Amino acid sequence: MKVSTPFASLLFAGMLIFSASSCTKKCKDEDPRARITNNGTQTASVQVKTSGGNTLNINNVAAGASSEYANYAAGTTTFTLKVNNVDYVKTTDVSKCHEYTIAIDRNNVITVTHTDRNN
Repeated sequence: MKVSTPFASLLFAGMLIFSASSCTKKCKDEDPRARITNNGTQTASVQVKTSGGNTLNINNVAAGASSEYANYAAGTTTFTLKVNNVDYVKTTDVSKCHEYTIAIDRNNVITVTHTDRNN
């Protein structure tokens, strides 16, 4: 089967454009980041403890509000939310170039969702 030269050239150019665009990353090996979204009824704070032993605190997030993102090291991470002096704990593995939302609902149930920052 013979492929016409204009078709082959067009196919080659399309493959080059696709491969070049897929190599462009928005995030270049950056630490993960997290924020707290408080869907509960009381002010909440979260302590982020990494597997390396470092901690980060996001304090006093009002009910119905979200905090700013804060960066921390990748690895196994424990999120401890404090609401009315009661701790709620969630442990998960976190990756570089991801951002995490730690949400607490009205029943003080914690969910952790993530987004790949390269998408």
